[in-house]
Amino acid sequence: MDAPLQKTACPRVNSFNLDDWDAAAKAFEKSTPVYLLQHWLPESQTGFFPALVRTAWTDDFLLLLAELEDADIFNPSQAFNTPAFKHGDVFEVFLRPIEQDAYYEFHIGPDNQKFQLRVPSAEAFRKRPKGDIPQEWLVRDQVIESRAKVLAQDNRWLVLASIPFAMVAESGKPEAGSQWLFSFSRYDYYQGNPSPILSSSSSHNMPVSFHRQEDWGLLSFVE
Repeated sequence: MDAPLQKTACPRVNSFNLDDWDAAAKAFEKSTPVYLLQHWLPESQTGFFPALVRTAWTDDFLLLLAELEDADIFNPSQAFNTPAFKHGDVFEVFLRPIEQDAYYEFHIGPDNQKFQLRVPSAEAFRKRPKGDIPQEWLVRDQVIESRAKVLAQDNRWLVLASIPFAMVAESGKPEAGSQWLFSFSRYDYYQGNPSPILSSSSSHNMPVSFHRQEDWGLLSFVE
């Protein structure tokens, strides 16, 4: 039996400058954190570090603030729209307004590396050649706005992201009461080890099933 969807309220906030981390922290004070865990394991594996994500929204943007504990913060891949998750640390975002088939996948690295995909549907993802990322799925324009901050002395890094509704909500931007499916996940690498430690906000029963929408949470936009 599938686990019930995690439901998360996303509060409306006033706009702020993404370069102002103090303003960002205040904006997310009323946001309930979503935690990234290893739901597919009876106990977290050795080397696992926790992470959490807070959400908010304005008239035009979905806002995310992620805090990721990390003992070895790195990602050598720097080029835009390359699969940096194969090489180093990455925070991942999956979003799908429930009234549309297409969904979006965004990656952000500790040096603010970005990777953007629009997947036409869950069926299209299942039918693609295994391991292949069709070039036409890459979102080459409308780059999401994001900032990353590495706090090496605290063994953690932060991500602040602003995702335009015009980019994701193909049937019109959400209003209070609208709902989206969402999932947050993570690739946490240790240098010298090619196998990352994976975690997710969704109750996946296998770590390779991050695209399994039946496990994703439900994000509700509230005033």
